[in-house]
Amino acid sequence: QVQLVESGGGLVQAGGSLRLSCAASGSMSSINTMNWYRQAPGKQRELVAQISSNSPTAYADSVRGRFTISRDNAKNTVYLQMNSLKPEDTAVYYCNAIITIMSYWGQGTQVTVSS
Repeated sequence: QVQLVESGGGLVQAGGSLRLSCAASGSMSSINTMNWYRQAPGKQRELVAQISSNSPTAYADSVRGRFTISRDNAKNTVYLQMNSLKPEDTAVYYCNAIITIMSYWGQGTQVTVSS
């Protein structure tokens, strides 16, 4: 069983930055992949960034070059550094962990980017 708690969301002006954190209970060494998803009002949840256990990363086209995902296994934490934020980045951001066939979700953190 893994519990995930996100933090770091908030209100920021366009062009600004935020760093989201996702703290995982238990050892992250058992987690295969960590993902950040987001869901805007009226839209489907979409995958934003992904980091594997051996640290390869992948990004959605809409955020590549602006967002950076990283993990600190010693702190059991995954981060999403978001720079050059745009109003269209406004959404609830969710942390997701994959362990074999099991998928775990955090409660989400709101990110609002004003124009």
